[in-house]
Amino acid sequence: MKPVQYTVRLPVSLDKAVRALAERHGMSAYAVLQRSVKAGIAALSNPPTPDTGNRELVAELASVSTRIVDVERMLDRALFTACAAYCYARSAATGARKTDEIITAEINAAYDRQRRLSQEKRP
Repeated sequence: MKPVQYTVRLPVSLDKAVRALAERHGMSAYAVLQRSVKAGIAALSNPPTPDTGNRELVAELASVSTRIVDVERMLDRALFTACAAYCYARSAATGARKTDEIITAEINAAYDRQRRLSQEKRP
């Protein structure tokens, strides 16, 4: 094997990294640079094979994300229904003769209040 010499220009940040690695490993900067070039060529020559496990994991995460959106919608509808039931029951219990428009406004206010409370941070 015949050694070949190259001149390499490095940005200052890479020069600092090479020198720091050399000092940490007790090697010369040239030895670290040679080791880095060998590792880089090996990595570029043998790229990692695509892993089907990663694709399956991404597909499963997408499926979970879709399900979470469905659960959020269902919980939102349940909250609105609970607010409506509360407002109609309160109106009936007090014996007040309120119109549907007034009760609907109360339902929307109760729903908005509960949504706002659910989004507040707790200690």
